[in-house]
Amino acid sequence: MNSNSKPLIPAPVLITGHANADFDCLAAIVAASKLYDNAVLVFPGSQEANLRNFFIESATYLFNFKDAKEIDFSTVKTLVIVDTRQRSRIDHVAPALENPDLEIHLYDHHPDSEDDLQATYSVVKPWGSATTIISLLIKEKGLSISPEEATMLGLGIYEDTGSFSFNSITEHDFEAAGWLRKMGMDVNTISELTTRELTVEQISILNSLLESATTHDINGIPVVIAETSVSHYVRDFALLAHKMIDMQEVKVLFALCRMSDRVQVVARSKIHSVNVGQICQSLGGGGHNFAASASVKNKPLSEVKDELFGLLYSSIHYEKTVREHMTAPAIFEYETVPMCKAESIMNRFGLKAIPLLESEENQVVSGYLEYQTAVRACSHGLGNAPASIYMHKKFETVEPDDDLYPVMEIIVGKRQRLVPVVMDTRLMGVITRTDLINTLVEEPSRVPDKLFADKTKERNVLPLLKERLPKHHFELLTMAGELGNKLNVAVYVVGGFVRDLLLGRKNLDLDLVVEGDGIAFAKKLAHRLGGRVRQHTKFKTAIIIYTNAAGEEERLDVATARLEYYEQPASLPTVELSSIKMDLYRRDFTINALAIQLSHDKFGKLIDFFGAQKDIRDKLIRVLHSLSFVEDPTRILRAIRFETRFEFTIGPQTTKLIKNALQLKLVTKLSGSRVLHELQAIFNEVSPYQSLARMQEFGALEAIHPALTLSPTKSKILKEVEKVVEWYRMLYTQPSPEPWVIYLLGLTSASKAEEVEEVLERLHFTPKQYNDFMSLRETVKTVANTLGKVRPDAYSHLYNLLVSIPLEGVLYMMARTKSETIKKNISHFLAYLRTTTLDITGADLQLLGFAPGPIFGEVLRKTLWAKLDEKVKTRQEQLDFAYRMLKARQ
Repeated sequence: MNSNSKPLIPAPVLITGHANADFDCLAAIVAASKLYDNAVLVFPGSQEANLRNFFIESATYLFNFKDAKEIDFSTVKTLVIVDTRQRSRIDHVAPALENPDLEIHLYDHHPDSEDDLQATYSVVKPWGSATTIISLLIKEKGLSISPEEATMLGLGIYEDTGSFSFNSITEHDFEAAGWLRKMGMDVNTISELTTRELTVEQISILNSLLESATTHDINGIPVVIAETSVSHYVRDFALLAHKMIDMQEVKVLFALCRMSDRVQVVARSKIHSVNVGQICQSLGGGGHNFAASASVKNKPLSEVKDELFGLLYSSIHYEKTVREHMTAPAIFEYETVPMCKAESIMNRFGLKAIPLLESEENQVVSGYLEYQTAVRACSHGLGNAPASIYMHKKFETVEPDDDLYPVMEIIVGKRQRLVPVVMDTRLMGVITRTDLINTLVEEPSRVPDKLFADKTKERNVLPLLKERLPKHHFELLTMAGELGNKLNVAVYVVGGFVRDLLLGRKNLDLDLVVEGDGIAFAKKLAHRLGGRVRQHTKFKTAIIIYTNAAGEEERLDVATARLEYYEQPASLPTVELSSIKMDLYRRDFTINALAIQLSHDKFGKLIDFFGAQKDIRDKLIRVLHSLSFVEDPTRILRAIRFETRFEFTIGPQTTKLIKNALQLKLVTKLSGSRVLHELQAIFNEVSPYQSLARMQEFGALEAIHPALTLSPTKSKILKEVEKVVEWYRMLYTQPSPEPWVIYLLGLTSASKAEEVEEVLERLHFTPKQYNDFMSLRETVKTVANTLGKVRPDAYSHLYNLLVSIPLEGVLYMMARTKSETIKKNISHFLAYLRTTTLDITGADLQLLGFAPGPIFGEVLRKTLWAKLDEKVKTRQEQLDFAYRMLKARQ
């Protein structure tokens, strides 16, 4: 190193983007810096004059960018790349790619390519800009940004969406822009930076392009090709393509310009079936479906043009419209149609789903009903229920002249079985999944590859597993995955563990699902762990019981991937073998229908078929299908419990389905033990009262038994119970109470004995539980009336009143009383008196020369009372006190 040169900058975390960066790339780099502490930002350079000038004048100062030449690439441990995944577009940081154990994190919105890097962690979404992706991650994490940062990020989104005018825009781009505006984004600044006045030279080139523009019919699609030549490199050539699109009604444009030794190609498309990104990629460039570019060196313009025509004819196919594929006229019904009549109609015509209209007077499509839902509803005795209760209310429609791409997105991407075709709200026809499949079989080349891409591949949660799991548990999952590889079966960790991993909540309750013989797998895994297996052949599940390295006993649940179906409402499920998707579909809520793959080369891959990640972001509790509460009404109580625990909201449709299940009195069909189990789970939560209030709001408490309904007095008692239980937990003392007993005492506090007996019978109490609870209830009443008469200095009296009462009863009395003195006395009993012991024993009394007998117990008991009343404190005082009593009895 030259003695005058600066030392290279270490960069353990380095953030950069693609060469020839645009505003989206620059903004995404700034956005990513909010997710990585102490990261070094490297600007990759740009050929756009507007961006270059802005960067030189503002960004270097505001966001502390470094030049690639200043970086010590040997120190890079985490390389964060935004707005691209292609190795060939990050030559400025190529040395870092050689580092051993390098972690690569990618954030991109471009389609896959063969040049894509292998990532440790990636977030890839087909949204309008890369900045949108990272902005919403910042919002999700609750991070704050300054108005300057918000403006920078907004600039990236506005630039890459054409100020929200490009077809590539999504609802997520609007959401991100709305949040940035709330954070102080200055739209005036953005407008100034994105509005570009043309130079005299650019106007001349634009005129040349307009004069040369010719429209070519490529397999039924009008494609405009414009060309021109200049002797030198022209900056902002892409701007001229924008201007052409604005000036003329052009759906597909390819603008070509020979500049010195290269031909610059800029492409824009407003048609889904013309993927200009794919075409430009074949020319050596890249981009999106709707906007792309390429720079072709050392080829004449005519040769590039010929090559372009070849690509156009091979990739563009005749664009058929919805009108040519829809079934018309559509068979429909009104939303008031009984379920069994709807099932009969679909069965007669061989339909998998049917659109439903509001009424004869208002023939607007209000939803659609699936055949399987109707069949299951009828089997549960709900044949007379109106279809409006169980129909899909959230759906999308298309118009007859739309192309098929939106239909593909709706049916394949959003899993909507039937798409109504409407014009001016009037139903013109339908396109079904079967219609689409037939089209794809006939013309598979028309379908974009990304449409059938695995939607879950974009997220790998391996870093989260490493970060949040204790080493032993991570090794356990690794072992399970390796065993799955050896047995050639797919293994997943599923359910609440995955949900809580994403929420950042501690949960080490691991449940494995095997696409194969779960019991056989469990036996082999137990052998490796040195444990034993308890199997349940009927349900094809097993529990592995083993001892961990710390000598503690642990359990691991293993299940066979299965689909459950219910023979009648509220019954226990029948089990059939199935795949992981069907196994997840049987679960209660979307947020619990998550899995992480452990086997093969996909360790850490997140499986999310039902939109759980979105529901977690939106803080929403949503069922997987409309008959969920009909088939298992205990899910009503579970939904309320999760809503309170996570501070989520039960979704609108799920709310309606809960109310419907309660109106059908399905809770009454549940066994008492199942209801009691769910209530116990609620009472073990941190804030049970909030759940009880929600149950009251829904009418769920009354559905279990009318005596459980809340009144203002009960509510006050239960709130106090919650405070008292939390206070006792903070003592960190043993034994631990059974909170459900305390809450049930509160819920039945205003009930007569006969009503309480009915409640206990409804909850299927065992004879012992029944006797214990009724006895405790009477004891609490009796003792509560006496507590007020205890003298302040008579702690022995207080001790004698409370010591034989179960802990739950004592805590309930503390919550129930209005007297601060009694509260103070009970708290003193629980915190001190209850655990007070003597410093002497019967052996000490023998040493004093007395013969053992029943009198020893009486003497020791009275000595303890004296100690509680602070009449004797030391061991010697206790011996003297006992000696005097024994001597007096001789």
